[in-house]
Amino acid sequence: MKGYMVVFFTQQNRRYQGKMLGEWIVDVSKEMGLRGATLCTGIEGFGHTGKLHSSHFFELADQPTEIRLAITEDEAERLFTRLDSEEISVFFTKTPIEMGTLGKTPSSGAPSTTSEL
Repeated sequence: MKGYMVVFFTQQNRRYQGKMLGEWIVDVSKEMGLRGATLCTGIEGFGHTGKLHSSHFFELADQPTEIRLAITEDEAERLFTRLDSEEISVFFTKTPIEMGTLGKTPSSGAPSTTSEL
């Protein structure tokens, strides 16, 4: 199946509607019924301003954060429309991918669909 790997880049101290921005994006993705989202934190990074963002022993608020989603073209369009309607600004990458599942699905024991390689 064809789709996109969408990655949003932010920091732990960025908040929206009372939540960490990364957590809020994961929650919105789940509410929209998207295939899944993963919230990851980094040790150190810098953005377009050149400011270094890092995790320190006493202060983790500036820690770099990524939200990763492997989604279809339709899901990507719906997600971007939803996020564009909000009052947020967040950097992202959107890369074409091929995705699928190998092996048997745990619930049915039947073979899953796989991508054409």
